[in-house]
Amino acid sequence: MATGTEPHPNDGGVRGRTRAAIADRHLRTDRWWLAPAATVAGLLAFVVYSTWRAFANGDYYAAPYVSPFYSPCLSENCVPMEGGPNAALVGGWWTLSPALVILILPLGFRLTCYYYRKAYYRGFWASPPACAVAEPHRKYSGESRFPLILQNSHRYFFYAAVAVAAVLTYDALLTFRNADYEWGHMGLGTVVFLVNTVLIWAYTLSCHSCRHIVGGRLRHFSKHPVRYRMWGWVSRLNARHMELAWASLVSVALCDLYVYLLATGVFTDPRFF
Repeated sequence: MATGTEPHPNDGGVRGRTRAAIADRHLRTDRWWLAPAATVAGLLAFVVYSTWRAFANGDYYAAPYVSPFYSPCLSENCVPMEGGPNAALVGGWWTLSPALVILILPLGFRLTCYYYRKAYYRGFWASPPACAVAEPHRKYSGESRFPLILQNSHRYFFYAAVAVAAVLTYDALLTFRNADYEWGHMGLGTVVFLVNTVLIWAYTLSCHSCRHIVGGRLRHFSKHPVRYRMWGWVSRLNARHMELAWASLVSVALCDLYVYLLATGVFTDPRFF
């Protein structure tokens, strides 16, 4: 008859033990801290740069290029942009830097993004710092309380991100002009804007919310062949969501930097034709 004191075959001979008695915080011997450290460095660099450019309120237009940080320009003091989405087109109502308004939309989209949550949760909050490494926090409430419950707004920021991507696409088309607004020209800036637009669209469409909107609620794919095919395309992009998140973050900063260098006269935009 079993007495209830026999050792369990998987507990090392001690009945009732649920965890191994390991004094170390973790057993990883690799440089696991490199990934969160690189994440912190990359995100901080972008935050510092974008904050400086947002409050600069200048050097954001060098015909025919307008910085993605400042488009569409909703401020009353926007510089004239012929044919561009500036105050003359949509109406000015903001007296401060226009970037402080327009950057709220892509910032909200990225801040609530599923990948970026993982990135800055690990990098800045150490929650957890890495796989198989315990976090220093005693309690964890998930995203069920304020302010993290606001992460559920990601699906709504997705629609705003689509609108921003559409505006950037329009801006990219306008780069096929020269400084005199004549069509049929192409410069190095055109390539920079086109690459940025493609990466912005790829990151936006690879979003988990987009994948759910396209085919997440379908019960029978066979009855919706078009949406099923679109869902397949988005799913393939979704597999590269992390890479696209970083690539688009770098490209939008480089695009703004390119316009800034042109506007400040550091160099002249090379024209191909």
